[in-house]
Amino acid sequence: MLKKICFFLFMLSIVSCNDASRTEAEIEKIDVNFKLIRFDQKFANATKDSLSKLKENFPFLFPEQYPDSVWVNKLSDSIQQELNTEVTGVFPQFSEETDELHSLFQHVKYYFPDFKVPDVITITSEVDYKNKALYTGDYLFLSLDTYLGEDHKFYIGIQEYLKKNFKKDQIIPDAAGEIAKEYVPKADSRTFLSHMLYYGKILYLKDLFIPDASDAEKIGYTRDELVWAQSNEDQIWRYFIENEVIYDTDSELYTRFLYPAPFSKFYLQLDSESPSRLGQYVGWNIIRSYMEKNDVSVKKMLNTSAEEIFNKANYKPKK
Repeated sequence: MLKKICFFLFMLSIVSCNDASRTEAEIEKIDVNFKLIRFDQKFANATKDSLSKLKENFPFLFPEQYPDSVWVNKLSDSIQQELNTEVTGVFPQFSEETDELHSLFQHVKYYFPDFKVPDVITITSEVDYKNKALYTGDYLFLSLDTYLGEDHKFYIGIQEYLKKNFKKDQIIPDAAGEIAKEYVPKADSRTFLSHMLYYGKILYLKDLFIPDASDAEKIGYTRDELVWAQSNEDQIWRYFIENEVIYDTDSELYTRFLYPAPFSKFYLQLDSESPSRLGQYVGWNIIRSYMEKNDVSVKKMLNTSAEEIFNKANYKPKK
């Protein structure tokens, strides 16, 4: 009997791999075209005389409430010039990232055929880490000065839990996450479960959009943080159940378990060892469980209520 079970699981894995390979082969055939615009370099090379042409070509990057003198002064500002130098040093070319963006857009279009492929504009933003990547529909903006490496001198004074993701490898996961948000409806209630599954849906779309990325890259964990979450998933879930937080509507739970922070807040001695956003991690695995155990489309899942997903997911955390 054991041999039969092992053989069945082996054959199932082969079928699954073949299905994935066929899907990837179809995705590779999808035609996507977009412009990569190195606005960061264009601005770095601009002069007082050429500024008007730059404004004409990119009016949406020059808010009308600011007079030309602001931009002229910025051209010669020492901090801006140092930003330009550092960004060019880390990103002299953008060819590898462009290829990865091409693959990302192909995957999005496979699952959402109506997806309009945006032009990609690289900028500097004076390290505006709250807007590292920004998707507007027509454009995908990438602030390259927020991806220079977590130990870069520009990030001195920024908390470690934030700057650990200020690196090249996080560009594509950030872009995928911003696009995914466009397809995930807002939480359908104030319950912790609803908000947990909102983030779980975004992370599941990242599974589809960037399948070659690691789980750590998708959620923005270090490898050690992901291992901690995996090793303690059963204990995390037990805490949520025993403390009856699943259907709780206290918004403080979002801060404790869903938003970026130095760590998650169980109010236990182990808190400082834990990564933040463990509610997102659990929500992700609930969505994965739901999709594995129910024959539904991605679009159907996205529009299914949190309570129905939870009831049909039969989620059992790993011990």
